[in-house]
Amino acid sequence: MNYNSLRDCLDDLEKNGHLIRIKEEVDPNLEMAAIHLKVFKNNGPAILFEKVKGSRFQAVSNLFGTLDRSKFIFRDNIEQVQTMVQLRNNPLLALKSPFRYFSTALAALKALPKKKSLASSEFEEISIDQLPLIKHWPMDGGAFVTLPQVYSEDADAPGVMKSNLGMYRIQLSGNDYIINKEIGLHYQLHRGIGIHQSKTNKLNKPLKVSVFVGGPPSHTLAAVMPLPEGISELTFAGALGGKRFRYAYDENGNCLSLDADFVITGEVYPLQNKPEGPFGDHLGYYSLTHPFPLMKVNKVYAKKNGIWAFTVVGRPPQEDTAFGALIHEISGSAIPKEIPGVKEVHAVDAAGVHPLLLAVGSERYTPYLKTKRPSELLTQANRILGTGQLSLAKYLFIAADDETDLNCHDLPKFFQFVLERLDLTRDLHFQTKTSMDTLDYSGDGINTGSKLVIAAYGDKKRNLCTSVPSFFNQIHLIKNCRLLLPGVIAFETKEFESYEAAKIEMKQLNDLLLPFIKELEGVVQLIIYNDFEFTKHINDYLWITYTRSNPSHDIYGIEETIEHKHWGCIGPMVIDARKKPHHAPELKILPETEQVIERFFKKGGPLEKWAGH
Repeated sequence: MNYNSLRDCLDDLEKNGHLIRIKEEVDPNLEMAAIHLKVFKNNGPAILFEKVKGSRFQAVSNLFGTLDRSKFIFRDNIEQVQTMVQLRNNPLLALKSPFRYFSTALAALKALPKKKSLASSEFEEISIDQLPLIKHWPMDGGAFVTLPQVYSEDADAPGVMKSNLGMYRIQLSGNDYIINKEIGLHYQLHRGIGIHQSKTNKLNKPLKVSVFVGGPPSHTLAAVMPLPEGISELTFAGALGGKRFRYAYDENGNCLSLDADFVITGEVYPLQNKPEGPFGDHLGYYSLTHPFPLMKVNKVYAKKNGIWAFTVVGRPPQEDTAFGALIHEISGSAIPKEIPGVKEVHAVDAAGVHPLLLAVGSERYTPYLKTKRPSELLTQANRILGTGQLSLAKYLFIAADDETDLNCHDLPKFFQFVLERLDLTRDLHFQTKTSMDTLDYSGDGINTGSKLVIAAYGDKKRNLCTSVPSFFNQIHLIKNCRLLLPGVIAFETKEFESYEAAKIEMKQLNDLLLPFIKELEGVVQLIIYNDFEFTKHINDYLWITYTRSNPSHDIYGIEETIEHKHWGCIGPMVIDARKKPHHAPELKILPETEQVIERFFKKGGPLEKWAGH
């Protein structure tokens, strides 16, 4: 189905049972987000909020809430776009089978952006305060745009074909922003828009930025797609949506998407920042207040019956999980072509995406070695950690298997394979005092922390324990032991006080466990946690362990070893995943908000079907 607008898409979804309407007025202050979270959790449909308190515009969320619904939305063109990406990664395919791929090339040409006059649009001018100002989490600094398409151009090559369309959160209100005149842009400087801003900064000129909201859903997906170099996001949007991306420029020189429901235009001036945040983010915690680029608003445009598209991010899985699954469907072949020898990479959603990567690589160049050990894997690990957003990763598990098709998306089997083969004295490779994701507060400062590559290859070394050894009950420092995975045991101890105190505690733990070193052969990881009720063991293990630890500071070992500056351990590695004083708060819905929205989920309410248990 090729949609001319977001409303066309919603009509199609409603006709096919993928959308529910809420006709009663809903408060955008916490209520809309809480409703969204509960409907998503119970695998519900897209939600159209017909009456948003304080705004005349409707709003929609959970549009991409399931992979099936996303594939339904793009059902007419997804295969052709997959082929387009595949051809860009491997152009020889077109030479080998020119007739087979002719229609794909033709479709790409027909998807080129199309310039029109602004007079042909149906926009009216409004102000920021007329928009649905949605606040998602209690500690958020204000209202945010969470599904924006942020457009900027390259000063060295102006025009749409070298432009960048990305998704970076936008703060509309709160903090020190002057309402209707200023908004905040949160993006990291290695992103496309950051490169554009660096260039205009050097020229001492402002960067013109436009924020599109709504429009055909292909435009939203284009803003988050990690496209191969040389494919324009606007062309991709046209190909996926089966309709050319129509655009125009206004009197201030800002680009407008003529199919968007809303457009906010403005300029980002060199070195003009304001505090942005806090904001409940996709790691499951708040990102705190930090200075980010200030955008001075020129004009705000809206369609008369515009629909405000939004999502809610929080501890995974959330709607962006389905987004990620769809992206993998379309572009899953890109990484193996970009990094020789790497078969697949999995940014683990349950761990907040950036904290944890799993990868399957190859060992092809050392057939003469008597003992199998990671070699080429380490070269591939460095390439992975130097590639685009993968560079934000904190932990990378990488493995190779000569005999079977190892799959890093099958989490239990992948971890079992790695933990059975890991040599803890050899296969842990740290990078210290390096960069980290801005949203990750486990490090010792914003954007600063460490990384750990865990490489596994060769013959099986151990049988993993499948229950907690009985002697753990004899150790006074340990309580509430539980097996999370084969070879992985979690337990509680005292609250974290300081790193100095932690070192003393880890020395005590080491001394208490050393007498049982033989019985610990099947244990590879010991995870220390606090104040957490485990429900789904694999997801809880991934989230707690890899979001709440900084490798260089929080990893210890039973019977530690240092050989020529290489750290390892004879017994299990210990990961201190307790809450630290510098960690950001985790996201929680207020009980009073849950009570207020219950009216929609009670018997006879519009969302009764998705009330859960």
